[in-house]
Amino acid sequence: MQIIYHGHSSIQIGTGGKSLVIDPFLSGNELAVTKPEDIKTDAILLTHAHMDHILDAEPIAKANDGIPVIANVELATYMSWKGLNTVGMNMGGTYDLGFATAKMIQAFHTSGIVDEERKTIIYGGEPGGYIVQAEGKTILHAGDTSLFSDMKMFGERYSIDVVLIPIGGHYTMGPEDALQAAQWYNAKLTIPVHYNSFPIIKQDAEAFVAQLEAKGLKGKVLAPGESVEI
Repeated sequence: MQIIYHGHSSIQIGTGGKSLVIDPFLSGNELAVTKPEDIKTDAILLTHAHMDHILDAEPIAKANDGIPVIANVELATYMSWKGLNTVGMNMGGTYDLGFATAKMIQAFHTSGIVDEERKTIIYGGEPGGYIVQAEGKTILHAGDTSLFSDMKMFGERYSIDVVLIPIGGHYTMGPEDALQAAQWYNAKLTIPVHYNSFPIIKQDAEAFVAQLEAKGLKGKVLAPGESVEI
């Protein structure tokens, strides 16, 4: 299994000749090295409705023959109005993609689409994360979130191979809370995400990984475009 980091919170999980992309945000991220038109995938998972997580879902889905876009019910409905093939689900639900399963889990954040021209905000449903399982491996993408104690429950209930945790601060938890989250998840590998894309979320990811290792946890920093095999 391969995990490719596309920058910000966007990852691509490849397994058995298939792949899925979570939160594609490439064209709006100056740190990204991959263009939306270069993404070949079989499914898209969206954690919530903020533009830095859904921006490239539409072009990628349409360029890949109408692949399914999985999201909470409200966001899935919104994306279906753009002509996409969507699957609406909610917290605790699991969707079988055929090559992997994706379980939606809670996150503590907000979720909405801001229309600057009309000065309106479209409700985007509850934010979440995903537990993706394939090839006997478990990948947890926490989504955009603050620290909350159920993270410990996830770590106790699942043997997590890789966890992707936001560390940017301001909009999500920062390194201090992310360190606690990593201890609770107790994954075999922790990868920091959601940092450095904007000045306000600039963080030292290598310092965060050093803190993980001081706690006996393995961490890895991936630059946009880099990947890891598990």
